[in-house]
Amino acid sequence: MADLEIKSAHVKVPNADLLISAYLAQPVGVGPFPGIIVFQEIFGVNEHIREVTEKIAKMGYVAIAPALYQRTAPNFEVGYSEEDLTLGRHYKEQTQVAELRSDTQATLDYLKTLPSVKTTAMGCIGFCFGGHVAYLASTLPEIKATASCYGAGIVNWTPGGGEPSLTVTPEITGTIALLFGTEDPLIPNEQVNQIEAELQKQGIRHRVIRYPGATHGFLCDRRSSYNPEAAIDAWTQIQQLFDETLQSL
Repeated sequence: MADLEIKSAHVKVPNADLLISAYLAQPVGVGPFPGIIVFQEIFGVNEHIREVTEKIAKMGYVAIAPALYQRTAPNFEVGYSEEDLTLGRHYKEQTQVAELRSDTQATLDYLKTLPSVKTTAMGCIGFCFGGHVAYLASTLPEIKATASCYGAGIVNWTPGGGEPSLTVTPEITGTIALLFGTEDPLIPNEQVNQIEAELQKQGIRHRVIRYPGATHGFLCDRRSSYNPEAAIDAWTQIQQLFDETLQSL
């Protein structure tokens, strides 16, 4: 993997009268570079998500992590205790699909204002709740590559209520990779099979990657569920997706 020198900053992304806090990391040097939106877990844009954003920038991408709870919990950032988990889920349940899509589009529009960004090459990645949001974001025409990491509830829930997010599958226009652990209690293997079947049915360019023995949150080295072996391979798969899909655009 490339390990470029980067710079980072806390920025504000305008969306009508809302200013969304976001963490921006980008390579130092001659661009332009493809842009990647990083969707947080339920724990906010915390230190781990900031490190992930920097990791993606070191691969040669301008990466930005917008705060998904800006409307209800500005500056929300917690760890991984049971109390933190309960609070994070509380705010997740208050999100709405329309607002998440709107905030994603606003983040894309913000990226396009940066001289370092190749505006024709945009992707996204998400973890946990963010993996679900990434699935929704993959329907935006500008998103050419999506990595959805253990996004729970895709087949039986959508933010704010309504038809499950799986129903938007026909609207996906780019390439999507989905990464799951086979021992994830939040995402039964039958649901993974259901997602894969729908992607195949709709003719979406996709790859579903399963990690035997891995559970929820296997990519987060701050959690007890971290699985180093799975994480190393997953990051290889993620970079391959972005490099093959975005670097030539």
